[in-house]
Amino acid sequence: MYTMKQACEQTGLSYETLKFYCNQGLVPNVKRDEQNRRIFSDRDIRWINSLGCLKNCGMGIQEMRQYLQLCLEGPSSIPERKVILEEKRLELEQELKRVQDSIAYIDWKQQFYDEVLAGKREYISNLIPEE
Repeated sequence: MYTMKQACEQTGLSYETLKFYCNQGLVPNVKRDEQNRRIFSDRDIRWINSLGCLKNCGMGIQEMRQYLQLCLEGPSSIPERKVILEEKRLELEQELKRVQDSIAYIDWKQQFYDEVLAGKREYISNLIPEE
């Protein structure tokens, strides 16, 4: 069993975030020690890591609650969970494309600047009026 501090170390979450997740009901069945402090099992740690991944996928608290409820229903809710995850995957793919396009623009612009500085290309600006 892990203390809050140890659970934070295991999951990479801040103490405040883990406490918030617990208070929001996102970590079900958390046990308490004799001093009434939360303690976490390996299964809890794996679930908390899953919550971090869901957050990174763009899920908000309400969406995570919905996903948790479906998980607690067992195998019968797998088709619905798959739909939720597929939608998040598509959103992530779109975000990845935006990031890749932004990186490609930066690479192009850096190459342009290098060529201008090396005297291989004339400087042209979209902002400075041509005379």
